Amino acid sequence: MQLSNVELATFFDQMAMILHSGIPAIEGLAIMREDTTSADGRKVLDTLYKTMEDTGFLYIAMEDAGVFPSYAMELVHIGEQTGHLEKVLHSLSDYYQREEDVKNSIKSAVSYPLIMIGMMFVIILILIIKVLPMFNDVFLQLGSELTGFSRAVMNAGMAISQYSFVFIILMVLLAAAVIFLGFTKPGAQLRRRLSFHFFATKGLTRQIAVSRFLSGMALTLSSGLDEQQGLEMTARLIDHPDISKQLKACMEMMENDQQSFAQALANTGIFTGIYARMITIGYKTGAMDTLMEKIAATYEEEIDQRLARMISILEPTLVVILSVIVGLILLSVMLPLLGIMSGIG
Repeated sequence: MQLSNVELATFFDQMAMILHSGIPAIEGLAIMREDTTSADGRKVLDTLYKTMEDTGFLYIAMEDAGVFPSYAMELVHIGEQTGHLEKVLHSLSDYYQREEDVKNSIKSAVSYPLIMIGMMFVIILILIIKVLPMFNDVFLQLGSELTGFSRAVMNAGMAISQYSFVFIILMVLLAAAVIFLGFTKPGAQLRRRLSFHFFATKGLTRQIAVSRFLSGMALTLSSGLDEQQGLEMTARLIDHPDISKQLKACMEMMENDQQSFAQALANTGIFTGIYARMITIGYKTGAMDTLMEKIAATYEEEIDQRLARMISILEPTLVVILSVIVGLILLSVMLPLLGIMSGIG
C-alpha cells in the first residue's frame, strides 16, 4: 500500500530540510526513525535506512520500501544522478501537498451537499410516514379524508412503512454503493470515470488534470529533464482520457513533425489564449519550469474558486428544494383542513 499525499509531502519535506542542513541522507533517515511514533512508519524507515546503508542510494531504498509512487522514485533517481536531490525533494513535497489540497477541496465541496441531501430525505420521510397519517386521523374524525396530492404522498409513506424491509434493503444497498465509491480503490476509479462525462464535473475534472500536468512538468523540468523526457514521465500521472490523448498527440508532434514543446502544446489545444502565449514566451526565455509552476498555482486557485461557486449555488438550491417540498406537503393538508374548520364555524 502506498503512502498518502500528506505522508509523501511530509517525508520529502523533512528529507529536503535535512539535506539543506548539511546532514547526509542516511543520517537524516536515522533521525526520522528515532522521532517517529508510528509502528508502520518505523518499519518503512527501517527498510529505507538498511537499504541505503547497503547501496548508498535513496531511490533504491524507496524501491525496496514499496510504498512510494514510481513517479517519485524516478525523480529522486534523477536528482541523485544530477546532484539536485535537495531541489527535487522540495519540488516533490510541494507537488504532493498541492495534490492533497485539491483532494481536500473536492472532498469538502462534495460532503456538505451530501449531508444536505441526507437531511432532506430524512425530513421528507418523517413527514410522509409520521405526520401525514396523524392529519388523516384528524380529517376522519371531522368526517372527511385526505385527497389529491396529500393522499398520494401519504399512501407512498404507508407503502414505505408496510414494506419497510424492502426499503431497508435498498438503504443498505445505497450505503454499500456509497462506501464502494468513496472508500475502495475500484470504486474511486469508477467514480473518476463517471466524473469525466458527468456534465456538472466534466469541466472541473479536466481542469484538475491540466493542473496535475503542469505541476508534474514543473517538477520534472526543475529536476534537470528536458521537455520530451518530462512530458513522457508526466503523461503517466494523467488518467483523464481527453488530456491523455492530447499529451500523446503532443509527443508525436515533437517526435515526427519536429515541433517545439510550446508549439505542440498549442496545436493540441491543451492550452489556449493567454496560457498558450505565456508558455511560448516561457519556452523562448528558458523559464519553463518556473512558468509551469506559476500556471499550476493559478489553475489551483481557479479550481478552488470554481468549487466555491458550485457550493454557493448548490446550498441555496437544496434549501429551496427542501422548502418547496415541505411547503407543498403541509399546504396540501392545511388548506383542506382550514376549509373544513371554516365550514364547521
